[in-house]
Amino acid sequence: MKASRRTLLVGAVASAALSAGLSACERKPKAPVEPEVEVPTGPPEGSLEWAVEGPWRAADRPRDVWRHPMETLRFFDLQPKMTVVEFWPGSGWYTEILAPYLARGGGAYYAAGFPTGPGADPAQAALMAAYQQKFTADKKLYGDVQFSAFGADTGPVAPAGSADLVLFMRNVHAWMAAGIAEKAFKDAFAALRPGGVLGVEQHRLSPEEDQDPAAANGYVQEAFVRQLAQEAGFEFEAGSEINGNEADTKDHPFGVETLPPQRLTAPRGEAPNPAFDRSKYDAIGESDRMTLKFRKPE
Repeated sequence: MKASRRTLLVGAVASAALSAGLSACERKPKAPVEPEVEVPTGPPEGSLEWAVEGPWRAADRPRDVWRHPMETLRFFDLQPKMTVVEFWPGSGWYTEILAPYLARGGGAYYAAGFPTGPGADPAQAALMAAYQQKFTADKKLYGDVQFSAFGADTGPVAPAGSADLVLFMRNVHAWMAAGIAEKAFKDAFAALRPGGVLGVEQHRLSPEEDQDPAAANGYVQEAFVRQLAQEAGFEFEAGSEINGNEADTKDHPFGVETLPPQRLTAPRGEAPNPAFDRSKYDAIGESDRMTLKFRKPE
């Protein structure tokens, strides 16, 4: 009888303890559910990688395989806080990289474009108008792009001694044809601070070929570019094969513009020739180009 009562008592105590434990568990607050944190993907905003890979460059990016923008700009020592001047930026292939990068980094970008005043070339003026409209329409992305001009009768492309880097991207031949190549180098020298860099990318003529003073086919000897720079006061610092292309035979029927991206099938100004076989030239790709770095003496 006593054993039975003892068993009942132990069972009651155990039951009460279990009940109390369950009640305590029920009363214990649940740990808050941590919200899911979205992990950023891609390069950090403001980096050069970010500017090169930006979705706004979707139409330009296929040419990266030939133009190597990341490697080229690093070779020219580009930094985020620099003041950069680009001569004749065209439709803005490099502006799409430089303007966002410099805007995020606290730098400044000057576009020294085609002259647009009285007597200006209508096609160049139209291209410059479209360029300005594009790069002023989204200041959040491109920042405050500064516009100047370069031509036979233009003044300074930027305040004297203010630029850290000046870029000539595949335009020396056009300035030779216009008789303003020497002026381009002198204007760049004036804009740069002491120690600043001039970066040149240009279609390269073979050294054994005779240099046409007007560079009608678009190709220029590297020695001639170096001579122009030296005469303006620059010191040669380095060359790179970043944009070299050994497949370029440089003997194309419509000059360098036979190759991509222009892909001419008839002389410039004439109607395209649908019977022209482009396969050979498309297989070459873009031109063989020198990539040269000069420095203004300290």
